[in-house]
Amino acid sequence: MSTMPEPAPGSRPTLEAVAARAGVSRATVSRVVNGGAGVRQALVDKVRRAVEELGYVPNHAARTLVTRRNGAVAVIIAEPEFRVFSDPFFEQQVRGISRELTAHDSQLVLLWVEGPGDYDRIGRYLGGGHVDGALAFSVHNDDELPSIIRRAQVPAVFGGRPGWPGATAGLAVPYVDCDNRGGAREAVRHLLSLGRERVAHIAGPHDQTSAMDRIDGYRDVLLDAGPGLIAQGDFTEESGARAMAELLERRPDLDAVFAANDLMASGALRVLRERGLRVPEDVALVGFDDMTSIAEATDPPLTTVRQDIEGMGRLMVRLLTRVLNAQEAEPGAGSAPGSVITPTELVRRASA
Repeated sequence: MSTMPEPAPGSRPTLEAVAARAGVSRATVSRVVNGGAGVRQALVDKVRRAVEELGYVPNHAARTLVTRRNGAVAVIIAEPEFRVFSDPFFEQQVRGISRELTAHDSQLVLLWVEGPGDYDRIGRYLGGGHVDGALAFSVHNDDELPSIIRRAQVPAVFGGRPGWPGATAGLAVPYVDCDNRGGAREAVRHLLSLGRERVAHIAGPHDQTSAMDRIDGYRDVLLDAGPGLIAQGDFTEESGARAMAELLERRPDLDAVFAANDLMASGALRVLRERGLRVPEDVALVGFDDMTSIAEATDPPLTTVRQDIEGMGRLMVRLLTRVLNAQEAEPGAGSAPGSVITPTELVRRASA
């Protein structure tokens, strides 16, 4: 057993002190602390126990030199601040990302796009070597963000199926999404199974693939649905209310509505009640997301299509970690291609 003295009281423990406490070499401690491979689990456990007992904290500058990583990941939400803090979707996705980054001993740097001037700021930050990679979601089809990330040469994973120019031109674009189209089909089939005959749709913005995939799922089931049964929203509660009022003006005989997210469904529900229409007796209503803070709080509670929003945030981090590890194993390698599509599930409550 090593006779190296314990660190003096008040002094900062060193790698050597950890190695002595664990009975391993300094190189082994360095590999474990910096996340390297090739160390037996028994030794990993001994090193981690010694780190905890001594209160060892890795030196960030030295660690960066060894791993060529900063221990930070940019999370970019391509929406203005008021949307980020008013929509529970973003809260859940960021929570999943944050928890998974913490498990990988990385820090989250949150950025959002308030206006066109923010693109230069984000580009400079990403290109300045401050982060190891980027996670971007709620990207619109005409967004500059993908090209900015590409020019900064930062590994990235996107939340949502890519739909911007160049995304389908043979470029490897790792992303995580749910089965939006399949979930929409299930929602509409459920409404039809209840005997509803005039099913309307409140769609999300046409410049986001999630909204378009949900429209496509609606049309997969209702091949003859005319334009009068579809109204445009933008994933906000107020847009759902406006779209519901528009649909009632066009088709006062409608007996069911599938809204492309829960926020718009809650806005639609408010208008239906204001018009004296009962849910589900007069009009059945289904949303999408299963954000319980909304779906369980409405009166009646909302039937909706569940996607694992927090889980998708975690998957984005895991996919980015695979990209970073691949580049570390083979410097200069491009982003590892790949995507993850998660399943959806209809959650039946009282509204349909």
